[in-house]
Amino acid sequence: MAVAAGSGVKVPRNFRLLEELEEGQKGVGDGTVSWGLEDDDDMTLTRWRGVILGPPRTSYENRMYNLKVECGPGYPESPPFVRFVTKINLNGVHTSNGVVDMHAVTALAKWQNSYSIRMVLLELRRLMTCKENMKLPQPPEGQIYTN
Repeated sequence: MAVAAGSGVKVPRNFRLLEELEEGQKGVGDGTVSWGLEDDDDMTLTRWRGVILGPPRTSYENRMYNLKVECGPGYPESPPFVRFVTKINLNGVHTSNGVVDMHAVTALAKWQNSYSIRMVLLELRRLMTCKENMKLPQPPEGQIYTN
């Protein structure tokens, strides 16, 4: 269960995920990241998809990166499992399967129950602009991980 900001009241998992779904459907933010359920019939609100638009002036520019996000039964007390579907060369992402290393992404490594799917996607986009990542050569556009 999530704790409502400043109230000390725990919010049930599904209430929290329904809030995140509504936020994603409304298109909150500047449009550089988006998210929603992978399957609209997923009553457990477990499997999500995310999209990150590559930041300008980086090797990710003009590309759309698709991700899978899994919010397990422990969410939001436990961080989601995140995996790129679109092939990407980014520190902290396993090149063989696109799995995001939880220890390499601050929003996952220092997870708090107030964090959200949106926050994870924005953190991954921010990592694309870091000096050690921004000029990394990228796989040909349109390639996806096969697993």
